[in-house]
Amino acid sequence: EPIMNISVRCFAGCKDIVGQSAITVGVPEGITVGEAFDVLAGEYPGLERYRSSLMLAVNTDYASRDVKLKEGDELACIPPVSGGCDIHADMPMKELTKSRDVYV
Repeated sequence: EPIMNISVRCFAGCKDIVGQSAITVGVPEGITVGEAFDVLAGEYPGLERYRSSLMLAVNTDYASRDVKLKEGDELACIPPVSGGCDIHADMPMKELTKSRDVYV
C-alpha cells in the first residue's frame, strides 16, 4: 500500500505525550483523520486518553474523523482546554477565530 507523509502539530497535553510540537508521519494513502489518529495512538499510547474529546483540524480547519487526508496535509491535535492552560497561545489567528466560532 502506498505511503504518504503528513505533518502533525501537537498542542498542550498531546505535545507532552509526543515530546515535540510537530512531527512528520508516514501513513497509507487515502487514510482518514480518524485512522491517522489511530496510527498516532499506536505510536504514542498516551494519546488514547484524548480519543473522545480531541479536536482535530486539517490545514487549520476543524475536520470530522471521516475526512480523507492528502499528501502534505497538516493534522492538528488539540486536546480540550483545562483550567488555566492556554493551548491557543501558539496557534495562528485563523485557528483562534475558528475555535471561538466552535465554542460560542
